[in-house]
Amino acid sequence: MPGSGPSPSRTRPHPSRPRVFAYGAALGLAADLVVGDPRRGHPVAAFGRAAGAVERRLHQDHRGRGALYTALCAGSAVALGAAATRAVRGSATASAALTAASVWAVVGGTTLGREARAIGGALEAGDLDVARERLPHLVGRDPQALDGPGMARAVVESVAENTSDAVVGALFWGAVAGVPGLLGFRAVNTLDAMVGHKSPRHRRFGWASARLDDVAGWPGARLTAVLAAVAGDDPRGAVRAWRADASRHPSPNAGPVEAAFAGALGVRLGGTLSYGGRIEHRPVLNARGRAVEVADIDRAVRLSRRVTWLTLAGCAGGRLLAGAVRRTRQKHGGAV
Repeated sequence: MPGSGPSPSRTRPHPSRPRVFAYGAALGLAADLVVGDPRRGHPVAAFGRAAGAVERRLHQDHRGRGALYTALCAGSAVALGAAATRAVRGSATASAALTAASVWAVVGGTTLGREARAIGGALEAGDLDVARERLPHLVGRDPQALDGPGMARAVVESVAENTSDAVVGALFWGAVAGVPGLLGFRAVNTLDAMVGHKSPRHRRFGWASARLDDVAGWPGARLTAVLAAVAGDDPRGAVRAWRADASRHPSPNAGPVEAAFAGALGVRLGGTLSYGGRIEHRPVLNARGRAVEVADIDRAVRLSRRVTWLTLAGCAGGRLLAGAVRRTRQKHGGAV
């Protein structure tokens, strides 16, 4: 009889969000491992071009304009993720595919490792010119100001920092907020790379992007440091370096990550750097360690890979556990 049965909305199966994230994130990381970043048409590059066009229209040497710019660009990425999530929410397969595509688009672990190893190969062969030519693909330092050991150290530091920025932070926010979290975090991180540095043009305009990136990157950086200690060769050394040296680094998020990697690998990081002709004297991280060698680049990449898969396991497991707790509470009417 009409009205006697359950409504279609109650009988239609609804995809389990924790399982969708777990399957989608695993597929996205697998795609990154197999495919890496495309040479042309990368979604992050497209976002960067759009953000650059917005900057040209809005730019003034003013924090308010910079805050508006950050809100428009990052907010658009979050809104796009939310709209896409709503469009596929009735299908577990489509939701997992969307998550996989988003993870593949925002993480960059495979390309990070390839670039690092390519520079390491050039250094191993004694071809400093090729190493200097490739170094800007990975770090923003002046290649001509670095010798072989200096480039090796720069690569290890970049692998450490980008493990947090390009992989762990994105997966963390994906576990917390789904596709909008994945896209939003990557958008904020990209904006910081574009305008968050202390150049004359961006000193005030980029302030909001830099501060938002600090906030968004805080949990991922600490998670990266923890997992580097767990997965590294010297867990005690990683924790010791993190506790002793992280706060001395000028970046609140790069400090814990680079210090933990330094301790886990048993090497010294930090020291004198050159950016755009500007010299910076940063504190040494893990002073007990030895100087970085070319072979440490491959060790850093392997540590980054282990941290990546541990992050996936932790984030997916956390989502599944939270989903189980939520279902238990609903079953017992909130009594649990």
